[in-house]
Amino acid sequence: MEQQSQLERLGLFDARVPRYTSYPTAPHFTPAVGEPVFRDWIAAIPAGAAISLYMHVPFCRRLCWFCACRTQGTQSDEPVRAYAKALLAELEMLRSALAPGVKLSRLHWGGGTPTLMPPDMMRQVAGAVLDVFPLAEGAEFSVEIDPNEIDEARMDALAEAGLTRASIGVQDFDPEIQKVIGREQSFEVTKRAVDMIRDRGIASLNADILYGLPHQDPRRIAESVQKLLALSPDRVALYGYAHVPWMAKRQVMIPSEALPDPHGRLRLFETARKLFLADGYDEIGIDHFARPGDGLARAQKAGLLRRNFQGYTDDRAEVLVGLGASSISRFPQGYAQNAPATGAHLAKIRAGRFSTTRGHAFSAEDRWRSRMIEALMCDFEIRAEECIRDHGFDAESLAQVFAPVAAHFGEMVETDAAGLRITPKGRPLTRMIARMFDGYDMAASGHSAAI
Repeated sequence: MEQQSQLERLGLFDARVPRYTSYPTAPHFTPAVGEPVFRDWIAAIPAGAAISLYMHVPFCRRLCWFCACRTQGTQSDEPVRAYAKALLAELEMLRSALAPGVKLSRLHWGGGTPTLMPPDMMRQVAGAVLDVFPLAEGAEFSVEIDPNEIDEARMDALAEAGLTRASIGVQDFDPEIQKVIGREQSFEVTKRAVDMIRDRGIASLNADILYGLPHQDPRRIAESVQKLLALSPDRVALYGYAHVPWMAKRQVMIPSEALPDPHGRLRLFETARKLFLADGYDEIGIDHFARPGDGLARAQKAGLLRRNFQGYTDDRAEVLVGLGASSISRFPQGYAQNAPATGAHLAKIRAGRFSTTRGHAFSAEDRWRSRMIEALMCDFEIRAEECIRDHGFDAESLAQVFAPVAAHFGEMVETDAAGLRITPKGRPLTRMIARMFDGYDMAASGHSAAI
């Protein structure tokens, strides 16, 4: 109870802060980064480099009310086929702009619902991607799979394309909660999808589950977690539901009066967390769990854990290219985002142009702030040696950066000659502590609750 009082005093239950899957965060992107800059950054990728590729499919058969992703509904395959045609054209433009021999270390299809594509379309798109970007040795190919939108034929197509990691969204197994959030998906339907994945020898399975949903209580989330554990995922993302109806209009369908209060959200998180730890999962950063042999767990132990738009990753590639509407590319020079609206993106691609509409070029200050935030989010510490070696700090200037953080958070952090560390009792405050290193205006909309 004393710790909870300390957390409350420091604003845990009131603050709205970024998830820091990028720095600066997307609301700070500007039109200063457009197609010419994107082309320059693509051309600067060295010949033979290994990069990552994210492909966004914005279509869904149904629009889940809780979701804040860039998606649109369709009951017909025609818009999807038109979009796939544009993906092929975008890939050809990338082929023309790239130095020779560029390979993929990671390929991820997200959405939306990539698995609503018919099998022939999946094969065509996967074949085109791998024709432009062959997989490097040890590469991973992952796809977000909607258990309600997968069958044997589509699963066969993905397996034949080389799928190595499947990611399924669970959210919650309670029927009442599913109905209220617009995502009805029984345990049986989910298990059927998992069985299809396992039957094809796809070794790695990710799952997402949400806390902070309407009508959730510790008993209900415990039952959902136990059902999820019965499916034995290799890694789990335990995300806090972000209720942002001013950004995601469909969330007005969710009864805000049924949402747990901030103290209730913390109880839900802790209930789920204890169950994952009791089942032998390693805790990864602030909201992921992984089996000890999983790549995330190995990366954490080696100090190589990183942060990207999907959350935590063990991907070491310096470049991530975003393919499709709204996708964000990350380069050593900065971020570049494609046109968010599908129609605007398609129009640019059909005109033979990349659809980059905004982004951000890194300053020297961005680089050190970004790395400090990432280090806190991944390792709960900032190492002085790294800051001095890579970012030009000396002991005195670094102490000046750390001083206001230590003054504000007190015993929740520790500082000494080795750097700054978040203590175990301060870890619920990680995003708030990271915010102290953010040099941008916090008034930008879209940030989520700190817990």
